[in-house]
Amino acid sequence: MKNVIVFLLLSTAAFSQDTLHISVRHASTNQSIPGATILLIGSTNGAATDTSGYARLLLPSGGPHRLRISAVGFKNANHTLPNTPQDTLRIALEPSEEELEEITVSSTRSGRNVADEPTRVEVIDAEELDEKANMNPANIAVILRESPGIQVQQTSVMSANATFRIQGLDGRYTQLLQDGLPLYSGFSSGLSLMQVPPLNLKQVEVVKGCQSTLYGSGAIAGLVNLVTKDPTRERELSFLINGTSALGLDLNGYYAHRNDKVGVTFYATRNLQRAYDPNNDQFSDLPQTARTTLQPKFFWYPNATMTVSAGVIWSDEQRTGGYLPSIKSESSSGYTEANDSRRFATQFRLEKRFSNDAVLTIKNSFSRFKRAIILPAYRFDGLQGSSFAEVSYFKHLPTSDWVVGVNLWTDNFRNNSPLNVAPSAMIYRQTIGGIFVQNTLTLSDKFSLETGLRSDVVNTDVINPTGNGPAKFFLLPRFSLLYRASEQWSSRLGGGLGYKAPTLFTEDAERMLFQNVDLQSIRSDQTESSMGLNWDINYRTELGDATTLSINQLFFYTRLNRLTVLSPTGLAQFRTANGYLRTQGFETNVRLVHHDFHAFAGYSFIDTKRQFDNLTGMIPLTAKHRLYFTTLYETDKLKTGFEAFYSGPQQRTNGTTTRSYWTLGYMLEKKWSFGRSKGSVFINFENFLDVRQSRFETLVNGTPTQPTFVTDIYAPTDGRIINGGIKLKL
Repeated sequence: MKNVIVFLLLSTAAFSQDTLHISVRHASTNQSIPGATILLIGSTNGAATDTSGYARLLLPSGGPHRLRISAVGFKNANHTLPNTPQDTLRIALEPSEEELEEITVSSTRSGRNVADEPTRVEVIDAEELDEKANMNPANIAVILRESPGIQVQQTSVMSANATFRIQGLDGRYTQLLQDGLPLYSGFSSGLSLMQVPPLNLKQVEVVKGCQSTLYGSGAIAGLVNLVTKDPTRERELSFLINGTSALGLDLNGYYAHRNDKVGVTFYATRNLQRAYDPNNDQFSDLPQTARTTLQPKFFWYPNATMTVSAGVIWSDEQRTGGYLPSIKSESSSGYTEANDSRRFATQFRLEKRFSNDAVLTIKNSFSRFKRAIILPAYRFDGLQGSSFAEVSYFKHLPTSDWVVGVNLWTDNFRNNSPLNVAPSAMIYRQTIGGIFVQNTLTLSDKFSLETGLRSDVVNTDVINPTGNGPAKFFLLPRFSLLYRASEQWSSRLGGGLGYKAPTLFTEDAERMLFQNVDLQSIRSDQTESSMGLNWDINYRTELGDATTLSINQLFFYTRLNRLTVLSPTGLAQFRTANGYLRTQGFETNVRLVHHDFHAFAGYSFIDTKRQFDNLTGMIPLTAKHRLYFTTLYETDKLKTGFEAFYSGPQQRTNGTTTRSYWTLGYMLEKKWSFGRSKGSVFINFENFLDVRQSRFETLVNGTPTQPTFVTDIYAPTDGRIINGGIKLKL
């Protein structure tokens, strides 16, 4: 943390020598600090700054005088006045260690830090990601599951495929990005949460509410941006080895380094999981999995104002669940469910900074995802190819920031299944062209306004004689207003319009494994539209010298129209439902920090309603009440934490109600240093009360060759898992 910066400016002597005018401002942003206290040391004489950050202090004759200046969230400053004090004293305070970090947000393209961004952004930083890696280094599911308002929804008992919902909306309404690129959508969405490893991430940015103006189709419930690490001049070489009581093994390695001209990052993982059956019904609750992931990335710095990066993401996974003797090749007649997938994606980014506070950014990605779903009498082979390209120009002005850009998104899907009887393997080709403009305006010290407008043209070419229609045009405005009442109080209000382009990849189709789903029924006019609003209030204060309390209260509302659903009987066909879907509610988050002790508490209330065709009531498998509580104690040598999560009752698809449940966890990590290297050993007790759905009901009925499975998964299926390992940074 920087030292306190004190600036003294002499003004015209307009007041008596015994009167001192003081201006207190933020050292980094130069914003005024209201409510700062100025105390004349050795006396009871003092003053407090007004809403403009100014105060007037009466001084006794003579001198010198010593002043102490303090404010909530800032380091105290001491200053000595000479025998003849100046009439005006200007003081800049540095944020304290527990002040909100200067984390730059990339999802909104504004380049502002999270505290100054009018759009509400939740940032999971590197420290918290490191803690979550102790719980599950294989994928990002645990990171999102423990975020308020986000529910990870398992879609298959046997393969443990999962998606995630923000504020009650299906996963297809949320964009999952990596470095601002849509690499994990469509056919891969049912597996993405389980296939993305977290250890090369710098931070995770979660933006809830309609964000289609930022990223186009699909960002109705929000977006999750996985921001990867950049190389630094200090070499980073780290390893993590983790083993679990559920017969899992995770091996991870990461390397990063740069010099004046070039840099490189390389991330490699190998994840192994044997079929695991905690309820002893001879069917797996965790599938047998073998996955390898490689992510090399190269950086070039031709000069001080340009950065070019190019990388590759390659992964290969075999995932098999079902009857244990068949998985182990002890029987050839039992039921199994296999998901074999391979991903290859490229990333490119060029950033050029100009002397006039402008930045030109060009980014591009190509992705190819191949997946085979294999059952005893059924096989579904699909190949999805997609690309994304964007050019944007950022310009900083004294009171505002402008971003203008264009992008092009292409997507296509082929059904390569052996039993496909359609005239063509190609199901659809989709092209989305967009242009967007965004302005972030600083209206005053208290108000900042961010507005945006996007125009998208969606052309879906369905290989179906009756499935094509004219291109669809969307005009998508959004706004976000930030109000800083004081250093303690702030509020954000935002809203916008959104849409979702036609897609085959819904949660219902994924749950059916695309079996008995008429893929040819997709139509180019099956676009969904939405409107959303959100409002939050933030409060932050210091309770004494070493305790910080922060509270965030969020309210949200989203309505979707023209929903794409599957017909309930016969061969399931995609169709547009007559009606709407609505979610509304609030989230409460509390954070308390005292020295090395951190406590977090949160509650989310999600009230959902579906009103289309003959369906009414809540959205199935959405908990109206969710509560979490975590504590963390950390020193240079030790880290230990406890967590508790509550999920309220959920409505099943048949209208009945599930039971509520609690899950508890505990983590312990011992750290050490040897020279410049660091290491730690950790152990984690996840869900140590062994809460699982199989304790509430039978998950599998029937015979080993013809089983039937529970259709609604609302609780953990794997139960208690103990894992531990070692981390090294060399």
